[in-house]
Amino acid sequence: MKWTALVPLKSAGLRKTRLASILTADQRDRLSEFMFAHVVSMLARQPRIGRIIMLSAEKPPGWRWGFAADRGRGLNAELASARAALGAAPLLVLPADLPLLRGEDIAALLAAASRTPALAPDRHGKGTNAVAIPPVHPFLFRFGPDSFRRHRAQMKEALIIRRPGFALDLDTKEDLIRAGAAVARLRL
Repeated sequence: MKWTALVPLKSAGLRKTRLASILTADQRDRLSEFMFAHVVSMLARQPRIGRIIMLSAEKPPGWRWGFAADRGRGLNAELASARAALGAAPLLVLPADLPLLRGEDIAALLAAASRTPALAPDRHGKGTNAVAIPPVHPFLFRFGPDSFRRHRAQMKEALIIRRPGFALDLDTKEDLIRAGAAVARLRL
């Protein structure tokens, strides 16, 4: 079974706004693009991924994968719309800010989601940093504050996958410090 991976990416200037006190808008955009490229690179190496689709307001020049236009209705509505357009395809949703993500993390999540959705929480157990939904399985996206609890409440049978690559998303200065060498390669 080949999976479709959907990776949302906010428009330039709107990325990583919670880091505005320590990074300029340009630095935040470059950091976001760096992490997005890393996530896509990990997906592209995964043999179970058949398609990678960027969900964004505009398609960047040179983007060679699939594209779904974000029409500004909010992340959950945009994800639901993209999923409806894909039909019954098995779907993996990953945020673009997972600097420690590895292929093994993706493989573990997809293996767990063969019959029921699988969720990967952030390191605090509050946010959802990955969702894998098998074919023709009902699922309502509940991203936002306390998304892990809200996803879990609607899908009690979902398997929970805790892996280092899913645990750290970059939202705060502390997250940047924890990411360490993974983001040090980018000269901000």
